[in-house]
Amino acid sequence: MEMVYRERWEPEVAAMRRVLAGLGMKEECKWGKPTYTVDGRNIVILQGFKEYFGLGFFQGALLTDSKKVLVQPGQVQAGRVMKFRSAKEISAKAATIKAYVREAIAIEKAGLRVKPRTTSDFPVPEELRRRFKTDPRFKHAFEALTPGRQRGYLYHFAAAKQSATRDARIERAMPAIFEGRGFLERR
Repeated sequence: MEMVYRERWEPEVAAMRRVLAGLGMKEECKWGKPTYTVDGRNIVILQGFKEYFGLGFFQGALLTDSKKVLVQPGQVQAGRVMKFRSAKEISAKAATIKAYVREAIAIEKAGLRVKPRTTSDFPVPEELRRRFKTDPRFKHAFEALTPGRQRGYLYHFAAAKQSATRDARIERAMPAIFEGRGFLERR
Protein backbone atom coordinates (compact mmCIF):
# COMPACT_ATOMS: atom_id res chain seq x y z
CA MET A 1 0.00 0.00 0.00
CA GLU A 2 1.43 3.33 -1.06
CA MET A 3 0.82 6.70 0.58
CA VAL A 4 -2.15 8.34 -1.13
CA TYR A 5 -1.37 11.65 -2.86
CA ARG A 6 2.36 11.02 -2.36
CA GLU A 7 3.42 13.01 -5.43
CA ARG A 8 1.32 15.97 -4.36
CA TRP A 9 3.00 16.09 -0.95
CA GLU A 10 6.63 15.28 -1.88
CA PRO A 11 7.96 18.72 -0.79
CA GLU A 12 6.12 18.37 2.54
CA VAL A 13 7.49 14.85 3.08
CA ALA A 14 11.02 16.14 2.43
CA ALA A 15 10.50 19.13 4.75
CA MET A 16 9.12 16.91 7.52
CA ARG A 17 12.03 14.47 7.14
CA ARG A 18 14.43 17.39 7.66
CA VAL A 19 12.56 18.48 10.80
CA LEU A 20 12.47 14.94 12.23
CA ALA A 21 16.15 14.22 11.50
CA GLY A 22 18.28 14.02 14.61
CA LEU A 23 15.47 13.19 17.02
CA GLY A 24 16.70 9.63 17.56
CA MET A 25 13.96 7.90 15.57
CA LYS A 26 14.25 5.31 12.84
CA GLU A 27 12.24 5.78 9.64
CA GLU A 28 10.48 2.64 8.47
CA CYS A 29 7.81 2.00 5.86
CA LYS A 30 4.62 0.80 7.52
CA TRP A 31 1.22 0.73 5.82
CA GLY A 32 3.00 2.23 2.80
CA LYS A 33 3.82 5.40 4.72
CA PRO A 34 6.99 6.76 6.33
CA THR A 35 6.67 5.82 9.99
CA TYR A 36 9.10 6.85 12.71
CA THR A 37 9.88 4.47 15.55
CA VAL A 38 11.96 4.28 18.70
CA ASP A 39 13.03 0.80 19.81
CA GLY A 40 10.52 -0.65 17.33
CA ARG A 41 7.58 1.29 18.79
CA ASN A 42 5.60 3.67 16.60
CA ILE A 43 5.87 7.38 17.37
CA VAL A 44 4.68 9.31 14.28
CA ILE A 45 3.55 8.62 10.73
CA LEU A 46 3.57 10.88 7.66
CA GLN A 47 0.27 10.88 5.79
CA GLY A 48 -0.90 12.57 2.62
CA PHE A 49 -4.57 13.42 2.23
CA LYS A 50 -6.49 15.26 -0.44
CA GLU A 51 -6.75 18.52 1.52
CA TYR A 52 -3.74 18.37 3.84
CA PHE A 53 -0.49 16.67 4.79
CA GLY A 54 -0.54 15.14 8.25
CA LEU A 55 1.93 14.20 10.94
CA GLY A 56 0.10 11.51 12.90
CA PHE A 57 0.94 10.81 16.54
CA PHE A 58 0.07 7.27 17.61
CA GLN A 59 -0.45 8.24 21.27
CA GLY A 60 -1.33 11.87 20.52
CA ALA A 61 -4.20 12.00 23.00
CA LEU A 62 -1.59 11.90 25.76
CA LEU A 63 0.29 14.94 24.45
CA THR A 64 -0.10 18.25 26.28
CA ASP A 65 -1.02 20.10 23.04
CA SER A 66 -0.30 23.52 24.53
CA LYS A 67 -0.38 25.10 21.05
CA LYS A 68 -3.76 23.48 20.24
CA VAL A 69 -2.52 22.12 16.90
CA LEU A 70 -3.64 18.50 17.18
CA VAL A 71 -6.85 17.18 15.63
CA GLN A 72 -8.68 13.96 16.49
CA PRO A 73 -9.44 12.10 13.26
CA GLY A 74 -12.89 10.50 13.42
CA GLN A 75 -13.52 8.02 16.22
CA VAL A 76 -9.82 7.35 16.86
CA GLN A 77 -9.13 7.19 20.58
CA ALA A 78 -5.35 7.58 20.92
CA GLY A 79 -4.17 9.06 17.63
CA ARG A 80 -3.96 12.76 16.83
CA VAL A 81 -2.87 14.58 13.68
CA MET A 82 -1.01 17.81 13.10
CA LYS A 83 -2.17 19.22 9.72
CA PHE A 84 -0.11 21.17 7.19
CA ARG A 85 -0.80 22.70 3.79
CA SER A 86 2.75 23.47 2.63
CA ALA A 87 6.45 22.72 3.15
CA LYS A 88 6.88 26.36 4.15
CA GLU A 89 4.37 25.89 6.99
CA ILE A 90 6.27 22.80 8.19
CA SER A 91 9.55 24.73 8.24
CA ALA A 92 7.93 27.63 10.10
CA LYS A 93 6.57 25.27 12.77
CA ALA A 94 9.73 23.15 13.09
CA ALA A 95 10.32 24.03 16.75
CA THR A 96 6.72 23.13 17.68
CA ILE A 97 6.90 19.86 15.72
CA LYS A 98 10.15 18.88 17.44
CA ALA A 99 8.74 19.68 20.89
CA TYR A 100 5.64 17.57 20.25
CA VAL A 101 7.70 14.68 18.86
CA ARG A 102 10.09 14.79 21.84
CA GLU A 103 7.08 14.62 24.17
CA ALA A 104 5.66 11.69 22.13
CA ILE A 105 8.98 9.85 22.42
CA ALA A 106 9.03 10.41 26.21
CA ILE A 107 5.45 9.11 26.47
CA GLU A 108 6.37 6.00 24.47
CA LYS A 109 9.51 5.35 26.50
CA ALA A 110 7.46 5.67 29.71
CA GLY A 111 5.09 3.03 28.33
CA LEU A 112 2.03 5.25 28.68
CA ARG A 113 -1.10 4.30 26.75
CA VAL A 114 -4.53 5.78 26.22
CA LYS A 115 -7.03 3.74 28.18
CA PRO A 116 -9.29 2.15 25.56
CA ARG A 117 -12.93 3.08 25.79
CA THR A 118 -15.23 0.20 26.48
CA THR A 119 -18.68 -0.27 25.03
CA SER A 120 -20.21 0.82 28.34
CA ASP A 121 -18.47 4.21 27.93
CA PHE A 122 -20.68 4.99 24.93
CA PRO A 123 -24.13 6.44 25.58
CA VAL A 124 -27.07 4.28 24.53
CA PRO A 125 -29.65 6.55 22.86
CA GLU A 126 -33.13 6.43 24.33
CA GLU A 127 -34.50 5.42 20.92
CA LEU A 128 -32.32 2.29 20.98
CA ARG A 129 -33.38 1.47 24.55
CA ARG A 130 -37.03 1.68 23.48
CA ARG A 131 -36.36 -0.57 20.48
CA PHE A 132 -34.67 -3.13 22.74
CA LYS A 133 -37.74 -3.18 25.01
CA THR A 134 -40.15 -3.71 22.12
CA ASP A 135 -37.97 -6.20 20.21
CA PRO A 136 -36.00 -8.63 22.44
CA ARG A 137 -34.70 -10.46 19.34
CA PHE A 138 -33.08 -7.23 18.17
CA LYS A 139 -31.54 -6.63 21.61
CA HIS A 140 -30.11 -10.16 21.57
CA ALA A 141 -28.70 -9.66 18.05
CA PHE A 142 -27.11 -6.35 19.07
CA GLU A 143 -25.56 -7.88 22.19
CA ALA A 144 -24.19 -10.76 20.09
CA LEU A 145 -22.12 -8.28 18.04
CA THR A 146 -18.46 -7.83 18.90
CA PRO A 147 -17.75 -4.89 21.23
CA GLY A 148 -16.18 -2.93 18.37
CA ARG A 149 -19.25 -3.38 16.19
CA GLN A 150 -21.50 -2.33 19.07
CA ARG A 151 -19.41 0.82 19.61
CA GLY A 152 -19.58 1.67 15.90
CA TYR A 153 -23.37 1.51 15.93
CA LEU A 154 -23.69 3.38 19.23
CA TYR A 155 -21.47 6.16 17.90
CA HIS A 156 -23.45 6.33 14.64
CA PHE A 157 -26.84 6.36 16.35
CA ALA A 158 -25.86 8.93 19.00
CA ALA A 159 -24.31 11.27 16.42
CA ALA A 160 -27.74 12.14 15.04
CA LYS A 161 -29.10 15.36 16.49
CA GLN A 162 -32.80 14.61 16.11
CA SER A 163 -34.75 11.73 17.60
CA ALA A 164 -36.40 10.95 14.25
CA THR A 165 -32.97 10.61 12.64
CA ARG A 166 -31.79 8.27 15.41
CA ASP A 167 -34.93 6.15 14.90
CA ALA A 168 -34.33 6.05 11.15
CA ARG A 169 -30.68 5.05 11.60
CA ILE A 170 -31.65 2.25 13.96
CA GLU A 171 -34.30 1.03 11.53
CA ARG A 172 -31.87 1.03 8.59
CA ALA A 173 -29.19 -0.76 10.65
CA MET A 174 -31.42 -3.57 11.90
CA PRO A 175 -30.91 -5.97 8.95
CA ALA A 176 -27.12 -5.70 9.23
CA ILE A 177 -27.24 -6.16 13.01
CA PHE A 178 -29.37 -9.28 12.62
CA GLU A 179 -26.74 -10.57 10.16
CA GLY A 180 -23.95 -9.82 12.65
CA ARG A 181 -22.33 -7.15 10.48
CA GLY A 182 -20.73 -3.94 11.73
CA PHE A 183 -21.79 -0.43 10.74
CA LEU A 184 -19.28 -0.06 7.90
CA GLU A 185 -19.25 -3.69 6.74
CA ARG A 186 -20.62 -4.54 3.36
CA ARG A 187 -22.16 -7.87 2.42
